[in-house]
Amino acid sequence: MQVHLYPLADSGGLVVMNKCHLLLFWVFAVVPAFSAQHVALHPGPGFDSGDQGTIRQIVDMERQSKEASLHRDADFSLRALADDYVAITPLGQVTTKQETISARRSGQLRYEAMNVTDMVVRVYGDTAVVTARADVKGHQLGEDFSGPYRYTRVWIRRNGYWQAVSYQATVTQ
Repeated sequence: MQVHLYPLADSGGLVVMNKCHLLLFWVFAVVPAFSAQHVALHPGPGFDSGDQGTIRQIVDMERQSKEASLHRDADFSLRALADDYVAITPLGQVTTKQETISARRSGQLRYEAMNVTDMVVRVYGDTAVVTARADVKGHQLGEDFSGPYRYTRVWIRRNGYWQAVSYQATVTQ
């Protein structure tokens, strides 16, 4: 488990220099809640305890997304991807919600294993930005794409439900 509380003035993070009490709160109250996940929390300005619930919801959506990928669950994509969803693959291809659903249904995209670590969740009102590392094993159209990746996913809350609007993955070494 990693909890990074760095000065993030340019990216909306929380500056915690000389704020020992806040750090202790995170260590004793929040860290245990995410001990099974590799989640780093970067609270934005005006962070309140309500954001904890939002972070839990986003971590759960990420877990569901992983499971849906492994089990080729197109129904999850129907529910969790916004109609205007756009993904950018590691090769720079732009993929829509419908293309993602079709790939899952056809079996042309198959994940055999996925280990997500180093997850960072940032909450900005009804928007959440997730960055993480994913070590995957899988095939697309018979081609092996196994290896380490970093990804960013943007979630928005619409009518009380979280939906992904953007996703981008990059191959790492």
